Amino acid sequence: MTEFAYELFIILHILGFVYWLGGDVGVFYSSGFVVNPKYSAETRMVASKIMMDLDLIPRICMTLMLTIGGTLASLQGIDHYPGQMIVLWLLAPVWCFMVIYMHFSHGSALSKTLGTVDYWLRRALIAGIIASVIYTLATDRLPDTPWLTAKVALFAYLIFAGVMIRRHLPGFIVGLQALAKGSITDEQNFLMNKGLNGARPWVLSIWAVVFAEAVLGIVKPGNEFALKFAAVF
Repeated sequence: MTEFAYELFIILHILGFVYWLGGDVGVFYSSGFVVNPKYSAETRMVASKIMMDLDLIPRICMTLMLTIGGTLASLQGIDHYPGQMIVLWLLAPVWCFMVIYMHFSHGSALSKTLGTVDYWLRRALIAGIIASVIYTLATDRLPDTPWLTAKVALFAYLIFAGVMIRRHLPGFIVGLQALAKGSITDEQNFLMNKGLNGARPWVLSIWAVVFAEAVLGIVKPGNEFALKFAAVF
C-alpha cells in the first residue's frame, strides 16, 4: 500500500510540475496580447480573461507542491520534524481553497480578507522554509539528501518570486480596468507595459527554478539515502 501511495504521489508531483510550468507559459504568452495597443479593447479583454483563468492553474499547483513533496519524502522514509506532516496536510487544502475562492469571488469582502491572509501566509512560509533550511544545514540533519534541502530552499524562492511579481501588477490592473470600460489612454497603456516588463524577469526566473527543481528531483545529486517505503504518519 505504501509503495502504491509513493507511485501515486510521484504522478501527482510530475503533473504538478507540468501544469505549473505549462500554465505559466500560457499566461506569459497571452499577456503579450493584453498589453498590445494594436488590438481592440474587446480582443484584449478576451486575452486577459484567458490569461487570468490560465493563471489559476500554476497558483493551484504552488499550493499543493509543498505538501506533495513532503509526503513523497515521508513515504521514502526521510524524517520530518514532529507534527510537520500534519501542518503540511492542513496547508494544501486551506491554501488551495483560498486561491480558488479569491479567483472566482474576486472583489467580495471575504475575498479581500483572504487576500490579506494569503499575503502574510506567503511571507510566513518563506521565513519558515528559510529557517528550516538553515537549521537543517547547521545541524547536518539530512546529510544523505542534500538535493532535498536544495529543493526546499528553491521553493522558498518560488514563493518570493510570486510576491515580487505582485509588486509590479498595480499599473497592469489599472489598464485592465480601463479596458473593461472600453477606453484606455496612452498613459495607461504605458503603465500596463511597464508593470508586465517589471514582472517578466521574475516569471522567467520561476521557470528556471521550477526546471532546476525537476532536475534535482530526478538526478538527486549527492544522494546517499537508500529508498525505503514508510508510513506517512
